[in-house]
Amino acid sequence: MSENVIIKRALISVSDKTGVEKLARALEERGVEIISTGGTLNVLKKAGIHAISVSTFTGAPEILGGRVKTLHPRVHAGILYRRDHPGDVEQMSTSDSKAIDLGVVNLYPFEQTVAKQDATDWEIIENIDIGGPSMIRAAAKNYRSVTVVVEPDDYPRLLQEMAAHDGGTSMAFRRECAARAFALSAAYDTSIADYFGPGGAKPKEIFPPKLRLRFSKRSELRYGENPHQKASLYASDVFRGPSLIRAEQLSGKELSYNNYGDLDACLEMLLDFSEPFACVLKHANPCGAAIGKNVAEAYKRAYESDPLSAYGSIIGLNKEVDDECAQLLHETPFVECILAPAFTAGAIKLLKKKKNRRILTLPELMKGRPGGELVYRFVRGGLLVQTADDQDTPEAELKVVTKRAPTKNEMKDLLFGWKVVKHTKSNAIVLAKDGATVGIGMGQTSRVDSGFMAVKRAGERAKGAVMASDAFFPMPDGVGVGTDAGVTAIIQPGGSKGDEQTIAAADKAGAAMVFTGMRHFKH
Repeated sequence: MSENVIIKRALISVSDKTGVEKLARALEERGVEIISTGGTLNVLKKAGIHAISVSTFTGAPEILGGRVKTLHPRVHAGILYRRDHPGDVEQMSTSDSKAIDLGVVNLYPFEQTVAKQDATDWEIIENIDIGGPSMIRAAAKNYRSVTVVVEPDDYPRLLQEMAAHDGGTSMAFRRECAARAFALSAAYDTSIADYFGPGGAKPKEIFPPKLRLRFSKRSELRYGENPHQKASLYASDVFRGPSLIRAEQLSGKELSYNNYGDLDACLEMLLDFSEPFACVLKHANPCGAAIGKNVAEAYKRAYESDPLSAYGSIIGLNKEVDDECAQLLHETPFVECILAPAFTAGAIKLLKKKKNRRILTLPELMKGRPGGELVYRFVRGGLLVQTADDQDTPEAELKVVTKRAPTKNEMKDLLFGWKVVKHTKSNAIVLAKDGATVGIGMGQTSRVDSGFMAVKRAGERAKGAVMASDAFFPMPDGVGVGTDAGVTAIIQPGGSKGDEQTIAAADKAGAAMVFTGMRHFKH
């Protein structure tokens, strides 16, 4: 058998009709007989391309509302027929089956349907393709005799192959196409399994025995963390929560690798607040965060937390940016990116005046954080997986451990600081007052050093502020850093052997302290 196989008969059945008319016309001009199904057949006939229906080819009508049309022995015999196998050759010569040399097939848009926020279970189930995967797997298995093409981007290459090989394709090309077909089939089935339950996990099993992640390349980035590194952006095919992948960029330069990392940290913070909230981030750490009676006030207070660190920052807002807020943003020196659910027309017009400032809108962040998310972190040769740190801490679950209980205003600030410290790299200390951060210390190997950093940034504003610590204080010195600066109330997980001394230090300073029983490490 020659390595080159001439294409005489093709079966075309595609959900994505991109480029199919041009391909079919080129095949027809080469004298290729075309078999087609349903919507594809209608498109081809409307374009004046001669094609016969699968029903005509098989002699059997489509049934069950189109669920069964290509699942027929004549179709699969035509695809699986081995041209160099004597038994196959004899059977095909004595039957009414005909060889199919080319399969152009792509699958029902299952992943796109799952991604639709309003998709019903019935709609999703009906977009599970059965015949398509069967055909592409059969053709890929028989790649020595059959060419299978599953991506519209490969249509020009197919035609180039046929032009170079007298209407046929080479063995190398067919094998390459087979690899693409099996990869598509595997990814498709993984997406379906994930829809029914992550990785085929058993009931109540959070982490399945096998985890197969599915991502599709969206774009190549200018570079990675540093200019000498290359980078690309991939999107999960099954994730349905608010995602930067679906954000619309309204203005500014192309997003960088570091922009995506910072914006994702920003989005995580926005999802934790329902009241008007704004945050200012640098290197995935907040340098300011605040709530307010409106988003303009929230941003003003967040920026004032640490204007020096805010230079070259990422800014997030969880409500529509109005003209008042846009004016404040426009006056802010050097902003890398702004993320919000929406912008007024006036706000966009003003903010676009600085051409390099990246403006992104993501309406779905208003829906909040979905439950049951898993978080992934790659390590060399493996993957760490954990549930998301998305548990809220109600006031009723806090344990007052000092002689003095927090005042009503202190309690509000403690709960606010506790939300912010969760998004701050460990070791983390957050000082807050009146619903705004006034000093943040993060990423230090010593909790005391993080405390000194937060106090230094707060300055006089530390007086009357509250302190939030992402993990317990092993010794009373960390508490002393705060109370010596004027902190009046502290929130921390508790659970250290040094709790008694820590509580005693707070009592001595006249400060209130509450334990959460939960820590918020972020590495």
